[in-house]
Amino acid sequence: MSLEEKQQSIVEEFSMFEDWMQKYEYIIELGKDLPIIADDKKTKENIIEGCQSQVWLDSDFKDGLMYFSADSDAIITKGIIGLLIQVLNKEKPEDIAKSDLHFIQEIGLHEHLSPTRSNGLASMVKKIKIAALKNC
Repeated sequence: MSLEEKQQSIVEEFSMFEDWMQKYEYIIELGKDLPIIADDKKTKENIIEGCQSQVWLDSDFKDGLMYFSADSDAIITKGIIGLLIQVLNKEKPEDIAKSDLHFIQEIGLHEHLSPTRSNGLASMVKKIKIAALKNC
């Protein structure tokens, strides 16, 4: 499935929910399926600055593709990073670096996050893209 197809799939999944409480529950469920970062990777270098809660992101480059794992001490934040990883995991670094993550706007995520969580989301995207750029 291409990066674009993954984004479209998420937009379709979110359109099935009637309200944001259901969408938040789904985001929390996504966090439970997150590829969890190893404890020894929960380092200062892997922490995402700008997030209200603690979020760690590790990346690996194998066979031309990026692989991400993450964790957070907050369930919503864990789901948000899980959502990003669902789209960007196992993609080419150049595709990640130039990606327009339009699904975030299309599902209305920015509108339904507090300003601090919204800043955290932007920091997550930035950290993922920087990791990808290092492997372009």
